[in-house]
Amino acid sequence: MNRIKQMIPQNIKNYYHKVMIRLYNIYYDDPSSKLAVIGVTGTDGKTTTCTLIYEILKGAGYKVGLITTISARIGEESIPTGFHVTTPDPQVLLNLMKRMIDAGMEYVVLETTSHGLDQNRVSTIKFHAGIFTNVTHEHLDYHKTYEAYLNTKATLIHLIKPGGFVVINLDDKSSEVLCKKASDHKLKTYTYGFTEKADLFATDYEDTTTTTKFNVHNGDQTFPVEMHLPGEYNVYNALGAIQVGLELGISQDVVARALSDVKTLEGRWEVLQKEPYKVVVDFAHTPNALEKMLEYARQDNPTGRLIVVFGTAGKRDIEKRPQMGRIAGNLADLVILTAEDPRGENIININRQIAVGLAEVGKIEEKDYFSITDRRKAIARAMKLAKPGDTVVITGKGHEKSMNIDGVNEIPWSDQMVVKELITNG
Repeated sequence: MNRIKQMIPQNIKNYYHKVMIRLYNIYYDDPSSKLAVIGVTGTDGKTTTCTLIYEILKGAGYKVGLITTISARIGEESIPTGFHVTTPDPQVLLNLMKRMIDAGMEYVVLETTSHGLDQNRVSTIKFHAGIFTNVTHEHLDYHKTYEAYLNTKATLIHLIKPGGFVVINLDDKSSEVLCKKASDHKLKTYTYGFTEKADLFATDYEDTTTTTKFNVHNGDQTFPVEMHLPGEYNVYNALGAIQVGLELGISQDVVARALSDVKTLEGRWEVLQKEPYKVVVDFAHTPNALEKMLEYARQDNPTGRLIVVFGTAGKRDIEKRPQMGRIAGNLADLVILTAEDPRGENIININRQIAVGLAEVGKIEEKDYFSITDRRKAIARAMKLAKPGDTVVITGKGHEKSMNIDGVNEIPWSDQMVVKELITNG
């Protein structure tokens, strides 16, 4: 069945989704018209930003649902989504929204991917707000050019109802285009970043071993934020969420308190072992995310070696492969290339394409980097090579609970489970 689906042209699939979401929208009685839907899109940071918005709204006493690639939350119920990095099919999405209405939810925070937007999976959703985290190199196998990718992301602006608002990362190169499109649609637009030109900006950013601290400037008001999510990239995620909270009338104190209560997110700089060497599972699978995460890893542990285990997805954007090799080669001491959803593509060939970037920055195979196609063996090798005081980062899968090896079937997989088994078995 999956092979038959792969043979259907994408434009036919998109039309199918467009028809089906209209039918399901009628069947479920137009659920988005009864909820304030907050959509979050971008290349990186979507899930974290969604979760932070959700926690802020919940902290303010609102009844709020959440739909991300990790899970859907309806009240106290957490539902594994298994969406594997895309927005769900129309029936699943609208059914979740209907259940949220039945449970008395007022808001829903929805992770909105470029594939979901392009494939009409959200085309009947009436969004109250749209947040753009960043738009960097990713999915060019599908969208072909950065400009097409950006325009697809910007489709979210068209889906925001009158009276809604847009929140844009002013430090990102996409901001000029997005701000203009929002202005053309006469939507209230708010910007955030580290630049003082933004409506909301951060200063005095400081990472300690346990917390991230920064000051938030909102017009003539300033307030401190302290949270447990590390790295400058998470400050950006927090700023987007803060702007949403403030625009919805939530006080600075409630916003700051909600952020401080968030301890960790599954598969996002998830520390599984601290001693004798640190082991971390992360989701970074784009050039931008890999670079930001490895920069933070260096900052977090400036004296020990940094060992990174990663690969890139098969039958996806091949242009990013050498780029990610260069990034890893420049920032890590040891690199182990391995499988990450090869989808039937030869893993050795994928790793060779990543290794082109490693070679460009002077890295030597079997000395500075290794290619191990079996992901479990790759993780085991990294942990065996680690010495006291080192950091091992296993990235690309994060929260995911399956891996696609042959292009057809999803097999059970968890980086966390593998690491825990290796720790237990020594």
